[in-house]
Order: sequence, then structure tokens, then C-alpha cells
Amino acid sequence: MHELAICQSLISQVEDIASEHQAKKVISILVQIGPLSGAEAPLIKSAYPIAAAGTVAEQAILEIETMPIRVQCNNCHEETIAKVNRLICGKCGDFHTKLISGDEMLLASLELDNTIH
Repeated sequence: MHELAICQSLISQVEDIASEHQAKKVISILVQIGPLSGAEAPLIKSAYPIAAAGTVAEQAILEIETMPIRVQCNNCHEETIAKVNRLICGKCGDFHTKLISGDEMLLASLELDNTIH
């Protein structure tokens, strides 16, 4: 399950950011995942508690937002939303397109708690 490795990498990033801001714990994490990223949101959700155990993010709520696939047409130069396995221009229908987004997995935001208990 490569989603566990993805979550471990995510937690490493989160811990670095939390440490940089002297946060005592992480309240929430927002991750944006494109359909072409190779990561499955349900598997990320199930692997997350294992990766977060014993860290500042152990109690954090993991939110996952699915990002659209966007392409730019080489013919009409429009940027449109596309579908998996159908990366055609939404305006002119040409299949000569360049992927703009949809293959990413991004740590979009963190909510940190700096209060001392």
C-alpha cells in the first residue's frame, strides 16, 4: 500500500511546519488530490491514522479535496476541465492538449494549535 508511504511523507511535512511555528498540535490538515495523482482518497484516509500515531498530528482531522483535471488545448488554446481517460478540449473537442492540473497531491493548509496546556 503506497498510500501509507504517502501519509508518512505528509506527516513529515506537517511535523516540519508545526515545529517551524512552535505548534503543540495540529487540528486539521487539508490535502488536495487530483484524479490522475495515483493516490486513492479512501486509502489515504485509512492509512492516515497509522502514519499520524504518536505525532503532533495524531488527533488532526484529515480533509481531502478532489481537484479537477484541467487541460490546455494546443489548437484553440482554451483551458478547460477534462475527464479521466478523456483529456480532450472542452471547447473545440481537439485531443491535442496539455495537462495543466489533476495529477497533483498538495498539502493545501494546516490548522495549528500553539496554546500550552
